Amino acid sequence: MGEPARTAMIFGAGGGIGAALVRRLAESGGFAAIHAGARTAPAHLPGSVVPFRFDLEDEGSIAAAVAALAGPPDLVFVATGVLHDTAASIAPEKSYRQVRGDTLAHLFQVNAIGPAIIARHTLPLLPRDRRAVFAVLSARVGSIADNRLGGWHSYRASKAALNMLVRSFAIEQARTHPQAIVAALHPGTVDTGLSAPFQRGVPAGKLFSPDQSAGYLLDVLDGLTPADSGGLFAWDGTRIAY
Repeated sequence: MGEPARTAMIFGAGGGIGAALVRRLAESGGFAAIHAGARTAPAHLPGSVVPFRFDLEDEGSIAAAVAALAGPPDLVFVATGVLHDTAASIAPEKSYRQVRGDTLAHLFQVNAIGPAIIARHTLPLLPRDRRAVFAVLSARVGSIADNRLGGWHSYRASKAALNMLVRSFAIEQARTHPQAIVAALHPGTVDTGLSAPFQRGVPAGKLFSPDQSAGYLLDVLDGLTPADSGGLFAWDGTRIAY
């Protein structure tokens, strides 16, 4: 018998990195089914891709999207996140004097709680008899050990919380799914709306296109083993200390 048909599920396919991941996966031919989700169902998708709608703040929409899968997902990639929102007057804090409870709550909801709820609904479905991956977009600035500048308090804290969740989920998942990998990924500085106000000073060659970043991230995932589960990895495959 041949290998079972593989399924991928991308949350956040409406963003730059998420959309590039969907394209890359579709072009690879390695998945029989690719489900691509966003707040508004993505348009202009390859013919093999199934769009779906979800809202990180609506668990019912996440549960419904997962329930629509025809089989267990071999790859779940959560490519969501927020750093700033001009309409909501949310910007990275330069001082603790700028910390606001509503900003903290919103960033934790999007950057940590939403991905945790996706994990709750998808991790039990990963196949137990073969390699499977659950990955989330995190950030180097969520590393407590690497924090030497301070600032960006809400974003740092929400990503640090995400990293801890990934670590804890990986420990639990290993007990029932020994071939599974649960990982957090730092994509580098990518030319998307999230990083647009903060690209000044990025060294030459270190501002990646979404397609570049997606390629790097998928290469990193391809190289991980169950022994790496629970880790935070940069776009070049190096492990980042929590």
